[in-house]
Parts: sequence; structure tokens; C-alpha cells
Amino acid sequence: MKKTGFIAIVGRPNVGKSTLLNTILGEKVAIVSAKPQTTRNRITGIHTEGESQFVFLDTPGIFKPRNKLGDYMVSSAEDTMKDADAVILVVEAGREVGSVEKDVIEYLKKSGVPSVIAINKTDLCDAEKIGQTITEYSALHSFNAFVPICAKNGKMVSALLSECEKFLEESEWFFPDDMITDQPERQIAAEIIREKLLRALDKEVPHGIAVVIEEFRDENSMLSIRAEIFCEKNSHKGIIVGKKGETLKRVGSYARQDLEKMFGIKVYLNLWVKVKENWRDSANLVGNFGYRNEE
Repeated sequence: MKKTGFIAIVGRPNVGKSTLLNTILGEKVAIVSAKPQTTRNRITGIHTEGESQFVFLDTPGIFKPRNKLGDYMVSSAEDTMKDADAVILVVEAGREVGSVEKDVIEYLKKSGVPSVIAINKTDLCDAEKIGQTITEYSALHSFNAFVPICAKNGKMVSALLSECEKFLEESEWFFPDDMITDQPERQIAAEIIREKLLRALDKEVPHGIAVVIEEFRDENSMLSIRAEIFCEKNSHKGIIVGKKGETLKRVGSYARQDLEKMFGIKVYLNLWVKVKENWRDSANLVGNFGYRNEE
């Protein structure tokens, strides 16, 4: 008997949502960095096990937006919850309940959607803090389960899956059993490049970067990719390129390694840096760079 269901993974920025998705899938479909607000789009991850197909919807972290890009990201997370059959709220053990979690809980109460609390980063805390976290959230809502996990090393992730399986309903699967994501290849490539930029750059610069794939074609057993990196200031362009182009070369080298591993083919990667001043404040540019809500 085949079963399936859509499960949203939500929470504040940098709580480990994308790491959790990658661990469940055993493949890297969502980029990860130590910087908050890394995920910008909803990412679908498909995990098929036996007769059960889990369709996980990884969302941008919920936060107070300060520009049009932020508006899009928060709206994407909120819309994803409305599309889901169940919700995993990812929290950190020992961290007090904030406005983000309270807003999610308010939605859960109104909608009646089943939900699980995944208490992440248990490798950084003790049992007392985990117990305190369970007590605090239990007082706010009747969650279906609490599962302490460590998304980074996979501890108790199988237990989280077991809880989520209870939410699946009898149905034909929506995706083939060997499919792990519905992201277009161009989007995967753009996100891999952006991840390397996030890791190479400091402070505010990474958040003002967008990556657009202008060319993506197979040429004689080699994948040719041309990507344009947009930033908000001329000074940022200089930082991205680096002295004698060293930073951009390093980003390109690391990105190419991941792209070749992802696509199983040699990759020729051509990176260009352009300036679009304050693009995050422009609804048109935010949409042109691929951050638009589906109607």
C-alpha cells in the first residue's frame, strides 16, 4: 500500500533545516552555510523508503524582513506551510521560544495541521536543556511528538522519520522512486555557486548576492556553465573578485568540484560579476533573479 505526504520544514534562520533535509536524503540538495538566511527558495526533497514517499519542503528561515527579498523569503515559508500535510518545526535546545516559533504555533493551532518538534543541535547541549525545551513548547501547543536530533551527524533522524510516517496517507506517489528533488539543474548550479560565495565572503556582502545561470549546455561530454553574479555595490564587486581575481577563482574551483560531483560530468565554469545597486529593494529585480512566488 503506497503512502505519501507533503511535510514542511520550518523554523528561524540557521537552525539547521537544510542540513536536516540533506541528511534525510543522503544527498546535498540544499546549500548550507554558517550564515543565516542561506536558503531563499522553497526546496523540495523526496525520500522514498519501502512503500512510503516523504515529500519534504525546506523553507527559508522566518524572520522580520527588511527588503523585498526578505518579504519574498518569509512569504515563501508561510505559503509552504499552507501547502503541507504536516509540519516539522525545527528549534534549538535551550533557546527560548521566540516570535518566529510563536507565529508558527499560532498557524498550527488555527489550521489543525499535525506537527512535530525537532529539537536540533543536541550535540551542543545536555539532557536538562532538552527537557526544558520540551516543557516550554508543550505548554504552548499539543504537538504530535518531540524528537531530539542532531541533523549534522544524523542522530535520531530515523526516529523523526518514523514520526512523520504517521502523517502519510494512502496515495499513489507524486514522484519516481529514484528522484530526490524537483529543482531544475540551472537552479541547483546557481545555488552551489552561491554557497561557495557565502563561505568565501564576510559580513553583509553575501546577502546582497544573486546568481543567475545565463548558459547551461552540454558540449562534447563537458557541461559548459556561464553564471552571472550580481552584487549591490561596486565596492562589493571588488571584494568578490578579490586581489588579482583570487577570490573569484577560489569560488569557481570549489563550485566546479561540487558541480562535477552533482552532475557526473566535467564542468567548464565561467563566472562574471555585475553590479545592480540595491537590487534586494526592487520587486522587479528580485523577481527577475528567480525569487518570485508561485500563484
